[in-house]
Amino acid sequence: MIAIVDYGAGNIFSVKNALDYLGVENSLTKSAAEIQSADAIILPGVGAFPWAMGKLCESGLVDTLKAEAKKKPFLGICLGMQLLFDKSYEFEECSGLGLISGYVDKIDEPDLVIPHMGWNKLVYNHDCPLLEGLSDDEYVYFVHSYKAFCDDKNLCAYVDYGSPVTALVSDGNLCFGSQFHPEKSGKTGLKILENFVGLAKERI
Repeated sequence: MIAIVDYGAGNIFSVKNALDYLGVENSLTKSAAEIQSADAIILPGVGAFPWAMGKLCESGLVDTLKAEAKKKPFLGICLGMQLLFDKSYEFEECSGLGLISGYVDKIDEPDLVIPHMGWNKLVYNHDCPLLEGLSDDEYVYFVHSYKAFCDDKNLCAYVDYGSPVTALVSDGNLCFGSQFHPEKSGKTGLKILENFVGLAKERI
């Protein structure tokens, strides 16, 4: 079972619909016990970083998520990916979950439209199990104004939007983050979700 964390700051139903389409057992949950018993975890997110982190703290799930991300496949999506990092500078400096080293800051491209919204081609940087079976010509869908800055070793894929924009990250083990929305990225996104689910099945 895939636990989709419902902490009041996520686009949870589109993620659930994608997993339902794939025939994957899943649950929208606020329960620490259910997250602990799940085979994998997805942390969605929309809105501003400080507000979302506040909602996550209010949920009482921060310690549970930090612990479980070291035990089972964990995927942060969009703002959920940004929350994986040490901190963000969106409106104010705010600490994140600290699961992947790095920080989040505003996209500084004055000649381009911000927010970055639309389809972009993935550029692969490192091998990643979530990218298995994909071609060199895959496009995914973004909606965001802030981007992550991290070490090269954690950067699985990026896109070019004036400058490189972090698209997919990993801690090198079980924790992953996608700045794009796989649940809104057609067949490519479904394949990425399918690969993520496959990681959970391998551990059952």
